[in-house]
Amino acid sequence: MEFITSEEKAKLQAKLQHLRDNRPKIIERIAEARALGDLKENAEYHAAREEQGMQEAEIKRLEERIATAQIADDVEKPDDMVFLGTIVKLRDTDDDSEDLYKLVGEASGNFDADEIEVTASSPLGAALMKSRVGETVKADLPRGTKRYVVVEIV
Repeated sequence: MEFITSEEKAKLQAKLQHLRDNRPKIIERIAEARALGDLKENAEYHAAREEQGMQEAEIKRLEERIATAQIADDVEKPDDMVFLGTIVKLRDTDDDSEDLYKLVGEASGNFDADEIEVTASSPLGAALMKSRVGETVKADLPRGTKRYVVVEIV
């Protein structure tokens, strides 16, 4: 079961609706390309059909994801526990540097935020999940094992 925040669910639903709204446009492109003649050598027709297939697969994936995801906001948890949607200050045990991290279900791609997004499925996200203030978490990252102290929940 995947946990997502209500904000992430709203974004997924908006993306799903956009894809559904785009269906008639792709069907129209297919019809226009079909009208051009021979389908064997009709690149526009094949491109439109391929786009339709990819879009339908994405619609199915999003529908399934929304249907099976658990909204993290609905889960009761202690206030001092790191969970999805939590912003936490971590101190790197190697150099004592501190940074803010936000535990998310799916990365937004926003790199301008004050905190670093960490997905719950990443090594650091998995280590942070259900940790508490004062605990040291260990994450096996691609560049080696890192240890962080959970300083505070913001």
